[in-house]
Amino acid sequence: MTSVNTSSPRSRRSVKLLGLLGLALISSACASGTPLDTLEPDGAAARTIQDLVGPVFLIAGVVFVLVEVGVVLIAWKFRARDTDDDDTLPAQVHGNNRLEIGWTILPAVILAFVAVFTLVTIFELEERDDDAIAIGVEGQQWWWRFTYDIDGDGETDITTASEMVIPAGTQVDLSLTSNDVIHSFWIPRLNGKRDVVPGRSNTLSLESDEPGYFFGQCTEFCGLSHAEMRMRVIALPQDEYDAWVEEQMTDGPTPQTAAQARGQEAFSGLCASCHSIRGLENQPGTGENPIPLVSGVAPDLTHFASRRVYAGGLFELYDGEGNVNRGQLEAWLRNPAAEKAMAPDDERGMPNLGLTENQIDDLVEYLLSTADGPVWTGPRND
Repeated sequence: MTSVNTSSPRSRRSVKLLGLLGLALISSACASGTPLDTLEPDGAAARTIQDLVGPVFLIAGVVFVLVEVGVVLIAWKFRARDTDDDDTLPAQVHGNNRLEIGWTILPAVILAFVAVFTLVTIFELEERDDDAIAIGVEGQQWWWRFTYDIDGDGETDITTASEMVIPAGTQVDLSLTSNDVIHSFWIPRLNGKRDVVPGRSNTLSLESDEPGYFFGQCTEFCGLSHAEMRMRVIALPQDEYDAWVEEQMTDGPTPQTAAQARGQEAFSGLCASCHSIRGLENQPGTGENPIPLVSGVAPDLTHFASRRVYAGGLFELYDGEGNVNRGQLEAWLRNPAAEKAMAPDDERGMPNLGLTENQIDDLVEYLLSTADGPVWTGPRND
């Protein structure tokens, strides 16, 4: 039998590398500040999933330990020895009916147990509340659009981008579809994942126990900016949600300063070929879209400044104290492709319009006039 020299420098390095790799894996499981955490449910649906995941992982852990212990014991007991005859085989268990029946029935019983509780969980997740709020979800490359039919007449009354606002303690029924490729919608603390497919309408329900700010992410590779296609769910107390709805139902602002008037003019001429602000005249503007968007649509900016994030949820509009991150917004308008780390000639997403610094200043003034402040200044649940 050939022996391995574990005292050689190369072997010692291999052992050290394996040890460091194991330490890194263990350390990664202890990270803090992880907003996409499935183990801290904040809603009824997420809790239902957690009630299933816990026991299943416990069963899987027990099975894993038993199998690994068995493998190690068998490998040790029947290891090759210098005195062994190479033609000698260990005792075989083939034909042991009790043993073979046992290791066939036991896994079947375990899987049947898991299957029953999985089906019960699926049916619980499909339950709908008659008082639920209906919201449409549309996946784009690379952002999310949320639409509200407040009066139930089949027409969209409110449109937001990257942020979905809901009342806390109320079930929300989502109808999900895509305008381009397959995406996947996931707010881990409120519910599981659901694919968003062109030409189909999938459904998902979620609910937040308390007011909060919950993070989400597209989990289906959908193009170059997939990793930066994020979303937020903002759960408000009922009275604040009602006030938000009332604000969102209004048209865009009327310029109050000369800078805002110039910004509105620049928006109509350069931005309105893709974006819209409800109530703004002269749309779609005199400018032409220099490059066609893959999705064919762009976010509605009627109440842009009432949102915390923009650019697919990549950038925060306000800091922790409610102050505008003006420098980042100006940088986004100056060169969107660079801010999203995309190639300058990439013909997807927001194009570089070649704005002058004066135009950027005026556009920022106009966009910030679309609301008095951020919609949520409470904890971010991260």
